[in-house]
Amino acid sequence: MTQSAAAATLSPAPSFGGISGNTLVRFGAKFGPAIVFGHQWWRLVTAIFLHGGLLHIGFNLWCLFDLGPIVESLFSTTKFILIYLVTGVAGFLLSFWLRTLSMVPSVGASGAILGLIGILIAASFHHGSLGKAYRSQLWRWVIYIFVFSLLPGVDLAAHVGGFVSGMALGYIIPEGEPASRSEENLWNALAVLSVLVIAGSFALMALHLGQAVR
Repeated sequence: MTQSAAAATLSPAPSFGGISGNTLVRFGAKFGPAIVFGHQWWRLVTAIFLHGGLLHIGFNLWCLFDLGPIVESLFSTTKFILIYLVTGVAGFLLSFWLRTLSMVPSVGASGAILGLIGILIAASFHHGSLGKAYRSQLWRWVIYIFVFSLLPGVDLAAHVGGFVSGMALGYIIPEGEPASRSEENLWNALAVLSVLVIAGSFALMALHLGQAVR
């Protein structure tokens, strides 16, 4: 099946209301056939920043506004940028691997948000009794979100991939601001690279969109 034929068979019903599946695919949703047949790997990045409707983006923004500042203050702004991108992409990579030719597009920041929860849970083990108390609150977040993930149209694999990658990064990435100038330069470079990857992915999306409407 070609990419265009696959896209033509999409269901018009959006996962969270408000935006159709065809529209989401056009603007960069994670869509297996487009990645396989069109080699559009940039979709693993652009999909993080797309949402299916007001309910979808509203819930993710609520979680991000609650968790984002905590991760940023605990690790630093430059590390936060990399963490958010890597966990978001990891979530969609797992989703793509498990459902390579799925005809259902997937979008949203939920994988990255689960990544933030995962990295906070991993970091909490370094903070004794205080970390233990906070960890129990975070696990409640995980339970609520994964119960929600069982609803139709929700990409459970992306949630799992984001969470697991966040847990892994929590054991690898040191907390706090960079301890030396060389370390600071490294994280600054990684943050800039992350921003360039995001900008480049959307540039490729715009180029593809422009070619499609000709």
